Amino acid sequence: MSAAAVTAGLATAVTAPQANAAPVCPGAGQPARLVGTVPGAALEGLTVDAGGRLYTTDLNSGRVFRLSRPGAPAVPIARVPDGGAGALAWARDGALLVGYGADARVVAGDALRHAGIARLNTANLALRPWVRGLSAANGMDVAGNGIVYATNDFGNLIGRVQPNGTVQANWGSLPSANGAVLGRGDRWLYVSRTFVNPGVSRVSTANPRVVQSLLNLGGDITATPDGLTLDSRERPVVPFNAAGQVVRITAPGRYCVLASGLPLSSVLSYGRGGQGFSAGHLYRAGFDGRIYEIPGGFDPAATAAHPGS
Repeated sequence: MSAAAVTAGLATAVTAPQANAAPVCPGAGQPARLVGTVPGAALEGLTVDAGGRLYTTDLNSGRVFRLSRPGAPAVPIARVPDGGAGALAWARDGALLVGYGADARVVAGDALRHAGIARLNTANLALRPWVRGLSAANGMDVAGNGIVYATNDFGNLIGRVQPNGTVQANWGSLPSANGAVLGRGDRWLYVSRTFVNPGVSRVSTANPRVVQSLLNLGGDITATPDGLTLDSRERPVVPFNAAGQVVRITAPGRYCVLASGLPLSSVLSYGRGGQGFSAGHLYRAGFDGRIYEIPGGFDPAATAAHPGS
């Protein structure tokens, strides 16, 4: 989701009814635990490195923040070159890819193709632009062969970037695709559908015209599915931004609730490593500038999607 949606999301969250009743997931129902804050931020990207340090982006300031452990202060470590810091993903060489351009221009849909991706060296904090020409990078993931996929929730296009930097902004098309996470073997790209026909789909990376819907919310615009992740059984775990729920899709067309009462949830990620924001723990960031652990989402075998080397 983009900066242009923050104000609308705030208003919607105040008045939105709860999404259609769904069962609580087995072992879930515990209160979310606050583990970090970035005051005044609208958080969009979220990932964790091998040392258990968490990274998140702010749509408002364009900054990238790092938290060394739950409860630690959020330290700004970089700022994207052209506003609207968006999705985060790990390149195969260990660089942190930072999407940018997720600002008010995204309301133009796919027309401007102003967005890009920068590369951040998390050791020396050097950030350099890499590619431009995408319509947005609200969701992003990297395949094992180095190909990057990026989505635009205010448009139709899903972009693809080759390891050599060649940008194909119109690789795929799915209205309001948001979030992006690759499944096992990189055969499917899982995305949320935020504003148009809300739900969750997966797109074949071999043929982007092959799209399978995994969840259809029946036009419920109060749900606004946002930046999703996958658990160890390749089940999508999805935040419903306005409805304030975090859910797990258990079968096509069915889901259960991992957490409630978290409006403005924009993105989820599992932790990584044996300390800090560690593997198996599920974390949520949101437009409220807060980061929570979702206890009901704990999955001992799950790690941050495609964490890089």
